[in-house]
Amino acid sequence: MKGLPVLSLLLWVCAVYFVGIYLFVGGFLLVRLEVNRTSACGDVLQPGEEPADFCRARPRFRRVVLLIVDALKIDFARFDAGNAAPRPYENKLPVLEETVSSRPSQSRLYAFRADPPTTTMQRIKGFTTGSLPTFVDVGNNFASSAILEDNLIHQFGQVGKRVVFMGDDTWESLFPKKFHRSLPFPSFNVKDLHTVDHGILQHLYTTMVGDDWDVLVAHFLGVDHCGHRFGPDHPAMADKLTQMDGVIRSVIDRLQNDTLLVVMGDHGMTDTGDHGGESQKETDAAIFLYSPSPIFVGPPSQSEPQVVPQTDLVPTLALLLGVPIPYSSVGQVLLPLFSPHGQTEGAVGGLSQLEALWINAKQVNRFLETYSGMAKDIPPDSLSQLKAEFARLSSEYLSTVREGRSPSPRLASSLQAYLTSVRATCRATWARFNPLKMAAGLAILGFACLMCFILSELSVVLIRENGAGLRAPVAAALTAGVSVAAAQLLTQGHVEAAWCLAAAAFSSEVLFFWRARRFNAPAVSKNGTKAPQSASWLTPRRLLIAPLLVPLLRCASLLSDSYVIAEGRVVTFLVFSLALYIPIHLNWDGLLLPPSPDPLKSAGLLPSPALSPSTVRKESSTLLACLGLLVGSLYLSLSFHGCREEQGSCQPSPFLSPLSRLQDSQLKNLHYVLSVFSLALWTYLLRRCLCHYGNLNSSGGTVFTARWILPLLSVCLGLHWAVSATPEDSFRNLAELIRLAQLSLPRAAFCLLGLGLSLIWLDPLTVFVKTRAAASARSSSLPPPRYRASTGISPQAELHHLIPQIYQRMRRSLDEGELSGGSEADNRPAVEAYGLGTVYSAPVLLFCGLLGLGLLLLHPEGMALSFLLLLLEMGALLHIHASSTTLNGLHGAYSGGFNVPWTPVVLWSLAATQFFHATGHLPTFPSIQWGAAFVGFPDGHTGTILPASLVTLNTFASHILFAAGCPLLLFWPLVCEVRSSRGGRACGDEGEDAVMEMRLRENPQQFSSALLQLATRYLFIHGAQSDSLLPSQVFASVCAAAILRRHLMVWKVFAPKLMFEASGFLVSSAFLLIGVTLVLRVDVAVGRWFKRLIPDPCR
Repeated sequence: MKGLPVLSLLLWVCAVYFVGIYLFVGGFLLVRLEVNRTSACGDVLQPGEEPADFCRARPRFRRVVLLIVDALKIDFARFDAGNAAPRPYENKLPVLEETVSSRPSQSRLYAFRADPPTTTMQRIKGFTTGSLPTFVDVGNNFASSAILEDNLIHQFGQVGKRVVFMGDDTWESLFPKKFHRSLPFPSFNVKDLHTVDHGILQHLYTTMVGDDWDVLVAHFLGVDHCGHRFGPDHPAMADKLTQMDGVIRSVIDRLQNDTLLVVMGDHGMTDTGDHGGESQKETDAAIFLYSPSPIFVGPPSQSEPQVVPQTDLVPTLALLLGVPIPYSSVGQVLLPLFSPHGQTEGAVGGLSQLEALWINAKQVNRFLETYSGMAKDIPPDSLSQLKAEFARLSSEYLSTVREGRSPSPRLASSLQAYLTSVRATCRATWARFNPLKMAAGLAILGFACLMCFILSELSVVLIRENGAGLRAPVAAALTAGVSVAAAQLLTQGHVEAAWCLAAAAFSSEVLFFWRARRFNAPAVSKNGTKAPQSASWLTPRRLLIAPLLVPLLRCASLLSDSYVIAEGRVVTFLVFSLALYIPIHLNWDGLLLPPSPDPLKSAGLLPSPALSPSTVRKESSTLLACLGLLVGSLYLSLSFHGCREEQGSCQPSPFLSPLSRLQDSQLKNLHYVLSVFSLALWTYLLRRCLCHYGNLNSSGGTVFTARWILPLLSVCLGLHWAVSATPEDSFRNLAELIRLAQLSLPRAAFCLLGLGLSLIWLDPLTVFVKTRAAASARSSSLPPPRYRASTGISPQAELHHLIPQIYQRMRRSLDEGELSGGSEADNRPAVEAYGLGTVYSAPVLLFCGLLGLGLLLLHPEGMALSFLLLLLEMGALLHIHASSTTLNGLHGAYSGGFNVPWTPVVLWSLAATQFFHATGHLPTFPSIQWGAAFVGFPDGHTGTILPASLVTLNTFASHILFAAGCPLLLFWPLVCEVRSSRGGRACGDEGEDAVMEMRLRENPQQFSSALLQLATRYLFIHGAQSDSLLPSQVFASVCAAAILRRHLMVWKVFAPKLMFEASGFLVSSAFLLIGVTLVLRVDVAVGRWFKRLIPDPCR
């Protein structure tokens, strides 16, 4: 088999796709330009000609205590006295309502609205800089880097205020060496509800009574972690909120008159405890303001805002504490905290509302002018309008101040409207696009799809050339990339890697198309199979077939946000429809049922068909039974879907919740029993399949994995689930033992998984060999068979599973020996090889099964049943494909070779998308199952690569399994051809016994071309599907994102879809390459096995 050309071509195709994705994403998801300038105390922001030191004025407050309760949803903060049966998260913070009611001039409670993405790092950045985030910022939540923009922490330090921080260690990475004193605690372990909070409480009160601080920041994480682990509707949430209520009371009691208390949440949470998106439940947190001295004119009025944007906290705190507003802030001061114009007597040194608005507006205008001079992305009309409006307001305000007259009542509202307009304009334009990069990415991806299709059609020709067609495109790519890099160095003085990669990818594609034009004459391989002519590559007859119309229609549907939202159920319907198409198409062609008797054939005038009605009925029954199994699996898989915010009344599957969240002990036990049963059945089915085909008889590494590592891994999973479901306070005497088990069991499972996969790779053969002496001198005098392969030990199994590659030659030799009377003695032994018929598929199947258990470990326990359905669906699809191939072969309709048709490839990739949704995943950031990062690492991580990898494996588990198992589509018709006995597959000699996968050894070139064709078809089709992520699907997502980049739902629906599509394609292609490489590794091992078994003179 020509393994190197196959692998080289696939690596090249994937590389071209990666470059196209990289270019488009780089143009579509650019972060906004950061203005690295800082405000200073000498900035002229107040009226007057002469510069003044703004920071020397006496501030309204000398100190501030900032208590951040992570994920403090506004619903948690409100109090309803009429609620007689509050839920666990309701009415647990009565101190807020009591304080607002009893001291209205000293306190306020507002809804505090965050800008998406609602992840902690982006929220900290938002309420310290006053800037707006961009969509791509969500990716930085794993690796928080230092904030370079001007921010409150920097301004506090500039004026000599001592900032003391304690809590979430994210602050340390965002503001390195900025604190007077810092007490960070690890934050990434969402299962730990108490470490951060208890650490804060050990130092909070002693710090407050001291005099070595001016700004105290305490970031509590218990509420957020409780939401992630149990959800808001859990008794643990009631305990956490009650604890926070006590903390707020204690802090209020210790406040001094010159101190402001701010209690706030950085974001909210969904009903499942997640966050990251832009639903109102995720964006609406709470903010509570309090001071022992009066800070408000009176009780709340109708003019006060109901919702406060988070960016408004920045200018408000800056002016109340007497520091400059950060340079890039687009926030608006919270007016109720400032006295009306002319009523500042009660607030010594405080600013009036109009003064605060003026300083705020001048700062925002200064930023707008600086930013528009550096970046040209703000529309000129909007920019001119904003500048003209500020000039008018500035003239009116300054004339009012110079003349000493009372300002117009409309002036304050006009300044507010100006600030609101600036923020709206920035929000609309900060999603900057680079049209040139987007166009280049689209072009490369479009050509990559076409190239992938041509590769699948010309696989025979390319393999016959031994990969020579790849050398010129690679050389052209290197030449073009180096040339562009040199040109950039000469003209610009630096190299931009994106354009070098673009030139390399584009030149290699163009040269490949040019070379493909010479394949006009049909090529004939050794077995007589003709390669297609180039003229027939893209004809409507090849493209407009039912299997390809399905992904093409799905690509077009990506332009609809409604389709993206309802994709999970639509894909399930498409899998069912296309699977149903197979028997309908067979019946239409008259292949599903035995042909009616022909009197001419019975009279001997026509040759009899090489099939029996019983064989056809058996294959048809198998196909229909597997279709029924597929339909049942599809129906049950709908019970494991999650819900998007846009789906309204949709209720997520109860199986998505970990067992630790379930409070009903009977329901918890039922879920656990179902999970363990599914796990046991998964293990049994894998071992049973391998045993049936005789692959558990040898003593190699793969067999050891199937016999011992597979069941041990299942036991580890079952015990891990039991320990994880145990409530923390159930066995207090065994708390340390339970904690040790939570740490050791998943790590032991990871070790077993790594050991098993390594053994499969190092020793992939599952063949058991035995030799026996010849039974008689006459038989021993004849040329002996080189091998005889069987799938079982029993004689009866041998009769049905013989794989004699040279069986027919041996029989001819026997006949010739009888005629010639030869009786020369030869005592060389005959060889029996058990499991040789499934030598390729067995390690691939075990590899996928073992990998599936490892991926299941990263999911909630309830997903075990969904993974079992995935296994059953894979088996059903394989048998439907095998039966369809056999029925075509029995009727003589099979075209020859080992090529896998489009229909099973499309079904396989559709199933990957379908089970992406059936394992509880969605193409949205709130649906990411972050808990996977802590499986085996309950204390968190020191780096970000490992947790990010675990979350990626969890998210794209279905893509991984179907991509790695893709070669099974090539092997399964050969595995199942034993059912067709002598009438089987048309590519064998007439009357030949079923030799199963040994046919591939007889036709190495055909084997290589079929494997290459299957892989390229999977890459092509898998992109034509939504989350299965194949090239054309990625291309369709890219087109949808480009066309709809100004669509209302682009950042809510289409941009997340693009990110998941691109990420999923990278993962799918990587594991497809792993699956193909495993097949090549098995082929090498089989070749060595034959060399050891058969001496050279005998071959």
